[in-house]
Amino acid sequence: MDTYSKLGILAEAARYDAACTSSGVDRGAVSGRVGTTRAAGCCHAFTSDGRCVTLLKVLMSNACSYDCAYCVNRRSASVPRATFAPRELAELTVDFYKRNYIEGLFLSSGVLGTPDETCERMVECLRVLRQDLLFNGYVHAKVIPGTSPELVEWLGRLADRLSVNLELPSSSSLTALCPDKDACGITRPMAQIRRGRDEEELRLRAASGQGGGRSRGPSRPLGPCAAAPAAKASPGDAAHGPGSPLALGQEAGAPRLSSRRSRVSPSRRTFAPAGQSTQLIVGASPENDDQILRLSWSLYEKYDLKRIFFSAYMPMLEDDRLPEPGTPVPLRREHRLYQADWLMRYYDFKPGELTSTEEPWLDLDLDPKLAWALRHIGLFPVEVNEAPLETLLRVPGIGPVGARRIVRARRSGILGFEDLGRLKVVLKRARPFLTCNGATARGLPLDADLIRRKAVEDARGSSYNRTRRQAEGQLSLF
Repeated sequence: MDTYSKLGILAEAARYDAACTSSGVDRGAVSGRVGTTRAAGCCHAFTSDGRCVTLLKVLMSNACSYDCAYCVNRRSASVPRATFAPRELAELTVDFYKRNYIEGLFLSSGVLGTPDETCERMVECLRVLRQDLLFNGYVHAKVIPGTSPELVEWLGRLADRLSVNLELPSSSSLTALCPDKDACGITRPMAQIRRGRDEEELRLRAASGQGGGRSRGPSRPLGPCAAAPAAKASPGDAAHGPGSPLALGQEAGAPRLSSRRSRVSPSRRTFAPAGQSTQLIVGASPENDDQILRLSWSLYEKYDLKRIFFSAYMPMLEDDRLPEPGTPVPLRREHRLYQADWLMRYYDFKPGELTSTEEPWLDLDLDPKLAWALRHIGLFPVEVNEAPLETLLRVPGIGPVGARRIVRARRSGILGFEDLGRLKVVLKRARPFLTCNGATARGLPLDADLIRRKAVEDARGSSYNRTRRQAEGQLSLF
């Protein structure tokens, strides 16, 4: 099979992995090397169906020895198989870069034999790319669960960002749908990446004279799975129960989300400078949104993730353990989880404020911030000229930029609703929840039922949601 035939198979096989985004790394041109990377992301990569993506996104191989029920590349699936040789894929990447098709590589793989055998091929590909072909662009590498720590270390030195996909939100679902995987094999490399970044930050800060204090939490092993050298589950994992969220409880003294951002520039790092991310599949297993958000919070706190990606499961495979083919793709649920994740990362919301054991599902008709405000209508209206920044961030329609503009502007005088418009605050959504110098705005009153009805009508009439509803009724989204 020639290289381009392999590319057709392996690019198609990689499209279901959502865990890639803008690079998060700035690295300029270096004399004698090929390529650059920018934090704003990569561009000019095209798939056969016409989608524009940021990276050359392929699998090293789709000849997988695992039999995960939800995966189109599982061992028992009847699909064309292909495998790149390490140098073949490295040369293809540079060839595409020189043609201005891409600016980086997203490299993942099915489990070709064992996790270590697969990772050795990935490491060799990236070694050729970096050292022989002198490629200086962005590389995101997927760590295979169960990979040896030495190989994870090599990957971290060759790639900009690493990711280890959890895929499923609980140990029970992992056991049922992924019989070849275990929770510790997934969380151990995540803990190793966190430790490696923490230790490197300490060295860099000490070398620059900033002191040796920890800025992002402890660099000791995190959790029962992190300390053991082997990939099998440790005895301590059994105490968490089969339905637990992958033994990822929050540790005492874990840093707040607002303190996670590193003080060391990514461009100074040599180990996974853009950090790590993960992916969760939504809709393939029975976990509710409350379980998923609490797991996400624990992952951010414990492993200092840069991003969690949610991937709506597409029911295409016949399996008694999975939703039947023809079941609507939960795209709207995926969208609400992304919104809730954003609120936790940038608005200081906690999982228990967005969902609860009594109300474990996000409202599909309202964005999570508006749904929270309507449940706590007694906290409103908020006085624009007096409310602290944290309170302004809880108002629907006001984001971090708008809230900071309000705080700055009111130092110069009393603000009215006209001033908020000039500050580009989205008054269409925020107006009922605000007062300016004690006065309320004309229009929709502060009534939860009326506001909800109006928000639902506006959302259903938008072109965005018309397109999304049409997509939810289709199985073939590509």
